[in-house]
Amino acid sequence: LILFVFLFCFSSGVHGDSVTVLQAPEFVSFQKGEWPISGEKIPDLVALTMGFSVQEDLSWPGLQAGPLFQRPRANVLVVVRGVDSLALPQSVASYQLENPVPFTLDSVAETVHSLFAEDTPVVLQLAPSEERLYMLGKANAVFEDLPVTLQQIRARLSQDGSVLASLPLNSLSRNAEADLLFLSEVQVLHDITALLQRHRHLAKDHSPDLYSLELSGLEELSRRYGQDSPQYRDATAILASVLQKFGEDVYGLYGNSAVVEVVTVKSFETPLTRKSRSILQSSQSNADNPYNLAYKYNFNYSVIFNIVLWLMIALALAVIAIAYNLWNMDPGYDSIIYRMTNQKIRMD
Repeated sequence: LILFVFLFCFSSGVHGDSVTVLQAPEFVSFQKGEWPISGEKIPDLVALTMGFSVQEDLSWPGLQAGPLFQRPRANVLVVVRGVDSLALPQSVASYQLENPVPFTLDSVAETVHSLFAEDTPVVLQLAPSEERLYMLGKANAVFEDLPVTLQQIRARLSQDGSVLASLPLNSLSRNAEADLLFLSEVQVLHDITALLQRHRHLAKDHSPDLYSLELSGLEELSRRYGQDSPQYRDATAILASVLQKFGEDVYGLYGNSAVVEVVTVKSFETPLTRKSRSILQSSQSNADNPYNLAYKYNFNYSVIFNIVLWLMIALALAVIAIAYNLWNMDPGYDSIIYRMTNQKIRMD
């Protein structure tokens, strides 16, 4: 019996709350290993994958330093509440999540907006179950038609192109509230990829995009039916398949230059309170620079910085070499002025 339990734990991989990297470009190097990461460090992990600096160094061996002049075009983080792990068939790496405290990507969103304000990147943070939405940049125009409230999403389920026509519902019902919440979140994932396919130019600009999605449909199903119920098992299998396809679609839309992470957590230790705003809010509200930005960077900042840095070092070395040679110069032999003067004196 002890041997059976050991073999089962060894073959099942990461247990408990986990962080799974579904997709990542080659220049973002995730190392496979048993290196747990704290929940409060997830925003720093996202920032480092996008090439941004963080206040405190992330002493975590799972992510290796990448090239200086390459960064992914997008980062997509999906938080799934109500389950500690999903049977994702293909992934880059998976790590155990310790200390699952609530976190947000507000700091990363502010960094993206401040560094690339001229290019108006897409910043989308969405939690359908709580009708919580936060958007910046081009997201106001691109995702204007995205259903946000539960009433809008449920109305979307009855329209053409709904996921109900393609999903194997099995034990899930179209009339139960908990089931509809879960199906609504799946519909939001489908609509996001559909809108990105319609606006493919977003993946070709020079500004990185940030997506943060929080799904709690499985948590509601667990409360309603229990984790041993067929509804919960069917929903878990459906969500794993949908997330796998969602990651592949986003990764392909961004030219194989996007990082897609899935965080599965059974329950957060403390409640999370966030500020939200409507998707229909006008983008003109940012016209007066509400963030009081001192200056703006562009995408070539790192290139310009390296050119100026090494040019200054080369000029400094040249000045030192010239000063050293002038100090040790013999005027009688090394200077043509003194040499001609000496010859003129001798002739006189």
